[in-house]
Amino acid sequence: MGQNLKDLFKNQPKDESIKMSQGHEARFLEKLDKALPQEKRSNRFGFLNIAASVIVLLGLSYGAFQFFNQPVDPIEPTEIVKDNKIKTMGAFSPELKKVEDYYLASINLELSKVNLTPDNKDLVDGYIGRLKELNIEYDKLTLELNENGPNEETLDALIDNLKFRLNLVMRLKEKLQEFSNDTFEEVSI
Repeated sequence: MGQNLKDLFKNQPKDESIKMSQGHEARFLEKLDKALPQEKRSNRFGFLNIAASVIVLLGLSYGAFQFFNQPVDPIEPTEIVKDNKIKTMGAFSPELKKVEDYYLASINLELSKVNLTPDNKDLVDGYIGRLKELNIEYDKLTLELNENGPNEETLDALIDNLKFRLNLVMRLKEKLQEFSNDTFEEVSI
């Protein structure tokens, strides 16, 4: 009963007189394409996808390598030594020192750019007087910082004081600019 299909077709006589209707094969292929459509994949960006994946992988590997190979600094306990020297907020933290140095350098730089003339002397003196008041307040806050130790309120007040002083110097420069423009306009009229 179990016959091999190949043997069955080999042994069957071929009938050459049977022909398929015209266009049968084309219709068959069309129906086959509709039933099982073959998606043609665009391979235009395949190389770019692979290259991007390799670049991302290399970047992540380099980042992980840098992260895990950083030396770990041991945390050593610090000893608070009381002395009679007044410490500024920069003495308590390197970040605070950077902030303090930035503001003080900016204030001094902007003050050095101020052009003092007899015409604007009164204006400059008023601003310098206010800067002296802020500097006295800064010194009081620094003493409080030394007596009570670093706390958020004192540090914020010190930083705000530095910001106020820098803003005051910037306003002085603006007023001097306006003053010089007004003087120039009066002379040119």
